[in-house]
Amino acid sequence: MFIQSEATPNPATLKFLPGQPVMPHGTLDIKDSGSAGRSPLARALFTIEGVSGVFLGPDFISVTKSGDDDWRTLKPMVLGAILEHYTSGAPMLKDEAAADVDDEFFEAKDADTVETIKELLESRVRPAVAGDGGDITFRGFRDGIVYLEMKGSCSGCPSSTATLKNGVQNLLKHYVPEVSAVEQI
Repeated sequence: MFIQSEATPNPATLKFLPGQPVMPHGTLDIKDSGSAGRSPLARALFTIEGVSGVFLGPDFISVTKSGDDDWRTLKPMVLGAILEHYTSGAPMLKDEAAADVDDEFFEAKDADTVETIKELLESRVRPAVAGDGGDITFRGFRDGIVYLEMKGSCSGCPSSTATLKNGVQNLLKHYVPEVSAVEQI
């Protein structure tokens, strides 16, 4: 098995591509070792000193390191944990239904607008964000404001505000006149 790794715009996060599916449905953002119980791989990664976050995407794993830890030291250990997980045959999740499912909020009268927003996010934004080792999900729409959640390498990335305001907000405002702003949850 050959696992590729890629840098992301977030210098604290590396993206690992095992060449096999990671999450069959949805994503899973694990921000600490206490939340890693749902995934044997995440549990193994959090045993590595310096790992502070794990994001499981459809075909990639983003790993975030803490402060001053060095990728030259961490990367071989992360690669080893991923390789060991895949060769063991263990499932990615203990319970396949455990993927992130977020509650959404919007008024019924805005259902058509929300559907258009979701389609734009799915077709134009999420693929680009996934390319950087993260994810962006719709959380709500109220009074012209779209509420989104950044996950994986995008969470805490220095350029995430620019991505939201200059990229996503401009795109949505262009195609959906009802959108006045985009906010991160």
